[in-house]
Amino acid sequence: MDILGHDFPYSPTSLAGKHAFVCGASKGIGAATAQLLAKCGADVTVAARDEQTLESLVHSMAELGTGHHGMVVVDLENEEEVRATANSVLESRGPVHILINNAGGPPGGPLLGNSIDDFDAPFRRHLHASHLLVQAFVPHMEKEGFGRIIQIISTSVKEPIPNIGLSNTLRGAMASWAKSLSNELAACITINNVLPGFTDTTRLQSLSNSIQERTGKSADDVMEGWLSQVPIKRLIDPFETASAIVFLSLPASGGIRGVSLAVDGGRLRSI
Repeated sequence: MDILGHDFPYSPTSLAGKHAFVCGASKGIGAATAQLLAKCGADVTVAARDEQTLESLVHSMAELGTGHHGMVVVDLENEEEVRATANSVLESRGPVHILINNAGGPPGGPLLGNSIDDFDAPFRRHLHASHLLVQAFVPHMEKEGFGRIIQIISTSVKEPIPNIGLSNTLRGAMASWAKSLSNELAACITINNVLPGFTDTTRLQSLSNSIQERTGKSADDVMEGWLSQVPIKRLIDPFETASAIVFLSLPASGGIRGVSLAVDGGRLRSI
C-alpha cells in the first residue's frame, strides 16, 4: 500500500516473466529496444535476417538482466516463413506477451517515381508481417491476460516527410491498421505506435545519401536542414526511442491504447 492508499498488483518498471518478440532487432531502434526490454527483466526473442548480428545481440542481452533470450532468423517479406517462425516461437518459447513490429523502411524518392511493384515488398515486410504475427500471438495474449503490441513507424503518419513518398504511404497504412485493431482487441491487450523523428541510425544515413545523390547537397547541408526543424538541435539517440517503447510495454501502461507517440525532439508542429 502506498501513501495514497492504492494497491499495486505489479511492479511498474519490471517485465519479469514476460516474453517479448522484437522484429528488426539486428540494429538501430530494434536492437536498442531488445536490450532495454532485457534490462527490465523480460525474456526476449529477437528476429531479423542477419544471424551473426543476432547472435551478438543475444550474447549482450544475457548480461543485462535476469531473462532468458533467443533468436530467430526470418525474412519478414516471406509470408510462409513468418507464419512458421511464429508457430515455432510459440512452441519452443511459450506465449508472446509483447510484440514489437519493426522493419527497415523503403528507399527514399518522390512518390510519382514509384511503380506499383515498388509497393509490394515494403507492404509485405511491414503491414502483412505485422498482421500475421498479431493473428498468431493475440490468442495467447488473451489467455495470459496481458498483451502489448507496438509498431515502430514514423512521424510521417502525422506530417508526411518530403521525398519519401512510399514510406509515408506505408507508415500511414500501419497507423490506420493499428488504430482499427485498438477497437477490436481484448481489454487486456494494448496496441500503440511509436513515431521516431530524425534518429541516429543507419536508416537515416541511407536517406541522407539518397538526398545527396538526388540534389547534390553535401552531408552537412542535409544534416543542417534536418536539425533546423528540431527544437532540441540534435538527432535522437535510439535508446531514447527504445525507452518510450519499453514504457508502452509495461503493465503500468495499460491505460494507453491506440495512440501514436512521437519521439522526435519536437519536430512535429501539430498538437
